[in-house]
Order: sequence, then C-alpha cells, then structure tokens
Amino acid sequence: MEDHKIVQRNIALQREWYGEPLGDRVRRLVVAFDVSQASLADVLGISAPMLSQVMSGRRAKIGNPAVLARLIMLERKILTPDVASGRREALQRALDDVRASKPAVTRDNLPVDVGRSAIMALRRLIPSDHLTEAAAALDGRFPELAELLRHAGKRI
Repeated sequence: MEDHKIVQRNIALQREWYGEPLGDRVRRLVVAFDVSQASLADVLGISAPMLSQVMSGRRAKIGNPAVLARLIMLERKILTPDVASGRREALQRALDDVRASKPAVTRDNLPVDVGRSAIMALRRLIPSDHLTEAAAALDGRFPELAELLRHAGKRI
C-alpha cells in the first residue's frame, strides 16, 4: 500500500477509535499548554518520534493505554479555570501533575470521545479580534475570564 493511502487509512481509524485524528488533539494540547511537541511527548510518556508518527498518521494508534490516559487528563485540565487562564505557573503545574501520574487504565475510566476545550470552541466560533476586545472590556471586573478570552484570542 502506498504511504499516502496508509496515512489516510490510519487517520480514518483514528477518527473511528478516538473521535478525531490524534494530530488535531495533540496540536490543541501543544497550543493550550504552550509547549513543544517533544515536551508534550515527555509529559505523556511517549517518545517524540512516536508521537510525531501518531500525529502524522504514519501510525494509527497509541499502543500504551497509560499514554492515552495522560492525553485525556491533559485535555480535561484545559477546562479547569486555572489552566484555561493561561497562567504559566498553572500550565506548568498541570503538566507536572500529569507527567507524575500513574494512571490505572480500565474500560470504566478511559473514555474515547472527549469533548473539545472551551478555548478551542471559542476560537472556532468567535473571531480573535472580538475575543481580545471582550477581554479588554472584562479586565477590571472579571480578570480571570478576561485572561481566558485573551488566551483564546491568540491564534495558532
């Protein structure tokens, strides 16, 4: 099978197994946590080349369930107010917590279809200049919400 066809098949399998291509999910984490792909691989407990292969579709799945569990943990942490604010110390604390975790993986605690983060939803729905404007308007009264909107207004 040609390389291109293999990649297409693997990405289709990722959609079926994980709800969307893993490259999309991983890129959201790289942006949300403002880290390199290699740093994220370290947090997840996977080699950087292996993560790159999964992201590009050269590999269809993450073979280690604990790595997938950590990926899901990070996706969930994006939704917490502290991390969603984009504060560097909160982001680092979340990354450190996940890196140190030893997830027990069972069918009951490893959902495959995880919702998108609030930041990504805002980016999809609202132009970045509107998010930045809203952040400025909310700064005095709701600084945490303003910071979240400012973070969402940053484009990839």
